[in-house]
Amino acid sequence: MLSSSTKARETYQRNQVQTASPGELTLMLYNGLVRNIKQAKQSIEAKQIEASHSFIIRAQDIITELMITLNMEYDISKQLMPLYDYMKQSLIEVNLKKDLDKLAEVEGMAAELRETWAQAIKLAKQP
Repeated sequence: MLSSSTKARETYQRNQVQTASPGELTLMLYNGLVRNIKQAKQSIEAKQIEASHSFIIRAQDIITELMITLNMEYDISKQLMPLYDYMKQSLIEVNLKKDLDKLAEVEGMAAELRETWAQAIKLAKQP
């Protein structure tokens, strides 16, 4: 049974997603990607293999969602698709070898994408 604070948090998160703009949803995906990569790193360092696997799979799922939502009519989407594919393949390698250097590389890419997207949202909101 879920506690009332857990239910409240889930309701809040559901409302955030339902009321977010497409740009904000993409930012949420990037935030989740970075968060799961960081948690995977901590799990690998702590030798928690099952937990690291779960976090890496979640990160891969987020990248898949980012890939699915690309509109290939735009040049930027054609540039992002191979980057996302590289990141996803790298995470597969990380999951097999528990390679922290490769994970750090993917984390850097994800963080840069997140920051760029956050800046784009801010610029789009300016009059």
